[in-house]
Amino acid sequence: QVQLVESGGGLVQAGGSLRLSCAAVGTILDINAMGWYRQAPGQQRELVATITSGSSINDADSVKGRFTISRDNAKNTVYLQMNSLKPEDTAVYYCFADLRIHNGWYTTTRAYWGQGTQVTVSS
Repeated sequence: QVQLVESGGGLVQAGGSLRLSCAAVGTILDINAMGWYRQAPGQQRELVATITSGSSINDADSVKGRFTISRDNAKNTVYLQMNSLKPEDTAVYYCFADLRIHNGWYTTTRAYWGQGTQVTVSS
């Protein structure tokens, strides 16, 4: 059984910082990519940032220069350092992982999502 365990959300004033963490736990053969998406009330889930096993990063224009994604391969963990937070960053942040696993019959790739962590930025 594989799951993503998130931590680090909360309430912060505009201009403040938060750090999100997400650990992939369970029997994992390889991690292709990990990252973060977010969903604000009444809006669609959108990409925040992802990082591949080769450390290639894809991040949204809205967070460039403010958010930094990184990963610890030894811990199967991805981090999102969020600085200079704005009220429009308020959302539920979901961890995402594209993992290579063995499902009991064969090796395959599967996408996993965390349960979500609330980030609220007050003005």
